[in-house]
Amino acid sequence: MNLVKTNPKLFFPSVMDEFFKPDFMGGVQSFSNTVPAVNIKETETDFTIELASPGLKREDFKIELDENILSISSERKLETEDKNENGKYTRKEFSFSSFKRSFTLPETIKEEDITANYENGVLQISLPKREEALPKPKRFIEIG
Repeated sequence: MNLVKTNPKLFFPSVMDEFFKPDFMGGVQSFSNTVPAVNIKETETDFTIELASPGLKREDFKIELDENILSISSERKLETEDKNENGKYTRKEFSFSSFKRSFTLPETIKEEDITANYENGVLQISLPKREEALPKPKRFIEIG
C-alpha cells in the first residue's frame, strides 16, 4: 500500500487553477482579455501610446481629453441568430464588450497636436511634446 502525503497549502491553488482554466464553463476566457494591452513609448519629440485592439473598427473608439486625462474607451455589441423554417429562433446569441483606459498626461504635452490612427488592430496615439520640453541643442561657451 502506498501512502501519498498531500500538502493542504498546495491544494487550494490547484483548485483555483482548474476553476479559471479557459475551457471551464464552456470557454470562459481569462479576465485579462477584457482590457487591451498598452505600450507607451517616449522619444525626444513625443510619446506614443499603442493599444492592441484587434477586431475593432475605427468607429468603435472614443478618445477624450479632459484636464490632462486622456481616456480611450470602446463599446461593442455583437449579435448572431439562427432561425428555423418557421422563422422561430433555434438559438440567438449576443455579447457586449467594453473597456476604458485613462492616462494622466504630463504638462509637457502639446494637447492641440494630439493625433490618433488605427491600423492592423492597433490604435496609435501620438502625443507631441511642447517646444520647451524638447531637448536643447549642445552649446559651447567661450571662456573669457
